[in-house]
Amino acid sequence: MIHFSKEGFDKALEQGGLMMVDFWAAWCGPCRMLGPVVEDLAKQYDGKAIVGKVNVDEEQELAIRYGVMSIPTVIFFKDGKEIDRKVGVMPAGAFTQVLDSNL
Repeated sequence: MIHFSKEGFDKALEQGGLMMVDFWAAWCGPCRMLGPVVEDLAKQYDGKAIVGKVNVDEEQELAIRYGVMSIPTVIFFKDGKEIDRKVGVMPAGAFTQVLDSNL
């Protein structure tokens, strides 16, 4: 699990490949509910996809860049471009479906 800064996020995005990023905040109850799901996916997809988190309070510029209006928001990127987005708490299957279909 990678906790992205703006610099780390941009570097990972430039590398291409598949990336899943959870935009969250520590004070957000639904975000805390989704946290363990994202951590499990990070382990499950280790070596296949980059799975990380962006704290919107610490990295507001990234949240603004991607138009994150509600949290949690999970954005999927492939080859540096956004390919999908999920807003709110969802079961792991909602995320694995996107990851598996883009590996």
